Amino acid sequence: MESITKNRQSPDVLRAMIERAYGADLVPAGDAWASELGHGWFNVAYRLRLRDGAEVVLKIAPPPGVQVMTYERGAMSIELATLELLRTQTSVPVPVVDFADRTRELCDADYFFMPFVDADNLGIVGATLPAAEREACMEQLGALNREINSVRGKAFGPLAGPGDESWRRAFNRMVEDVLADGERRGVDIGWDYGTVREVVAEHSDSLDEVTEPRLVEWDLWDGNVMVRDGRIVCVIDHERAFYGDPLIEACFTGTQIPDFGDPAPFMRGYGHGELTATQRVRRRLYCLHLMLVMVIETVYRGHTDTKQYDWARPRLDHAMALLGRTRR
Repeated sequence: MESITKNRQSPDVLRAMIERAYGADLVPAGDAWASELGHGWFNVAYRLRLRDGAEVVLKIAPPPGVQVMTYERGAMSIELATLELLRTQTSVPVPVVDFADRTRELCDADYFFMPFVDADNLGIVGATLPAAEREACMEQLGALNREINSVRGKAFGPLAGPGDESWRRAFNRMVEDVLADGERRGVDIGWDYGTVREVVAEHSDSLDEVTEPRLVEWDLWDGNVMVRDGRIVCVIDHERAFYGDPLIEACFTGTQIPDFGDPAPFMRGYGHGELTATQRVRRRLYCLHLMLVMVIETVYRGHTDTKQYDWARPRLDHAMALLGRTRR
């Protein structure tokens, strides 16, 4: 996926980063030792072969001059913090961080190295797998996502704070940040921004049922899952995590918007039964928030085509309809 947030670097800079992380003896020589992993949407990621033949991945944060959405600020720090939480408090398979550099001495952004995971991306190969194997992977993902959500926080909101004891206030602030981002860049979301705010306010009392902050990934789609021989071997891309309601997790989206896929295998693995009436309202609010992000981020990413926007816009209408608003 092409995006102006991808902070590509020259081979000379990549070699300098490798030397700082692994030492001069492992800096590669010659050609064909670096390739870009192109399926990410935000950070640039390189697959690198070191001089001894070991393969690693380098992730580089966006350049400071590129405007990102409010919730994306400091995303690499969020990922590093989330990886530490998951490594120390769960058994969820996540990458090891070999080296992280926040000095901005070699390039204009933070970066970190991790070992290359020799496995298939479930989002890419899923459609080619036998149905039973794909369902088994999604059941595994449900169980892993539940373990992630077992990590408790002290307050709702960003990992680094400031937190809030109220999930209603924390979530409403998240929605307001997205709407303000859209207004700042004049993004056409197909609705009056004030109307969206009214809809969220009308249903916000459903959020009061959530009283315990839990670690949520929010972006844990099949595209962030690496599989080998029918098993999940690694969960990647943790830069959007926060403390909130586990029901906001990505794979619950299909319970309200079928275009996001059948949630049944994931929910079986998670151990979650049918949603209650209040849970359905909350999940619909989370769908609205997600579709707002997907529409508005297309402007911030500088997408060169309208494919994502054209897909997300009608689904934003669907989310509004689920909350009782339709076009006259």
